[in-house]
Amino acid sequence: MNARASEVLSNQGNRRGLARILPFIGPAVIASIAYMDPGNFATNIQGGAAFGYSLLWVILAANIMAMLIQNLSAKVGIATGRNLPELIRDRFPRPLVWFYWVQAELIAMATDLAEFLGAAIAITLLTGLPLFWGAVITAIITFWLLTLQRRGFRPLEIAIGAFVLTIGVAYLVQFVIARPALADLGRGFLPTFQGTSAVYLAVGIIGATVMPHVIYLHSALVQGRVPTSDDTAKLRLSRLNRVDVIVSMGLAGLINMSMLAVAAATFYGKDIKNAGDLETAYQTLTPLLGPAAAIAFAVALLASGISSSAVGTMAGQVIMQGFVGFSIPLWVRRTITMLPAFIVILLGLDPTATLVLSQVVLSFGVPFALVPLLMFTARRDVMGVLVSRPWVTALGWLFAAIIIGLNFYLLWGALKGA
Repeated sequence: MNARASEVLSNQGNRRGLARILPFIGPAVIASIAYMDPGNFATNIQGGAAFGYSLLWVILAANIMAMLIQNLSAKVGIATGRNLPELIRDRFPRPLVWFYWVQAELIAMATDLAEFLGAAIAITLLTGLPLFWGAVITAIITFWLLTLQRRGFRPLEIAIGAFVLTIGVAYLVQFVIARPALADLGRGFLPTFQGTSAVYLAVGIIGATVMPHVIYLHSALVQGRVPTSDDTAKLRLSRLNRVDVIVSMGLAGLINMSMLAVAAATFYGKDIKNAGDLETAYQTLTPLLGPAAAIAFAVALLASGISSSAVGTMAGQVIMQGFVGFSIPLWVRRTITMLPAFIVILLGLDPTATLVLSQVVLSFGVPFALVPLLMFTARRDVMGVLVSRPWVTALGWLFAAIIIGLNFYLLWGALKGA
């Protein structure tokens, strides 16, 4: 596939339309799953239920930030032939590298906990099985999904793309059934807040947008994917990658906006408590919109949980290999990372509350991924012709400051309320 993509890259001038970019679409599709994971479901549903359409502009802003950051991550892999953890290992002091590895592994496991639980909840909602057996089925499906890596990157990208399409179609069905008011939808893109509670929830939406593990992963997904023999090829590949990021992250943004819009049209003003709880949202959809909408919601949650859990396992493998130079079989990593979810289930803990708590833990890892990314992409000796322009670097640091600040604000609020 690399040879085929390299041939296509060298013959870009002879191709038009979809045939020109299709061989290079894929890495950002896999990365985009992190922006549609079960944590996003809970946050977006809660936002729509509590504040109607008024936070749509927050999702749009968060999506713009995600596009820039994921594009920079991909450029690292194209420019250097190294992924971000490998660059950190090469250029940071050894004790700091080991610290980076430990915190990144913990963050990846916390992320996987939320995603695995989301899929298990979806199976329980669809089948009526106990949550434990929903988790067992989730484990089997994710094991199968990860075996696709043995056949090269394209089969896995196609599978993840199918899950993204499933989520999109499911929310299109819900959108049509819910029939959100178009005028209210438009007003939702005008920046405004309905009190301090809306501000806090907006912080949650933005603060949970950038996932540290997928920043590490995206740089690895493009690493050596298409051999580039000169600077011209790197620039061309970077432009094609930008299309991949815009299309994939744009679709993720539209799906997130649809989540909030459906919740606003369905739950807003009806005084439904705990609408952000995944089980409550499912159970409430049936009497309000009918069983088709509820099933579409559960199917979307299942596709989100399974695919994002598999992607989280892949990210963990990149983190270990990149920071410390060794790896373990994927099935071993999958077994280890799903154990916390089974412990939560066996202890009888609230799965949705655990999911939210995992997002708070996730906030610790954001600075460790963003800061080196921006440092490296601003250095010509690292990036060569793909070095970031000064205004891109400045915008990146602004976004990083906002995201890091909001994550610590969320963390402070969580600790204060504990």
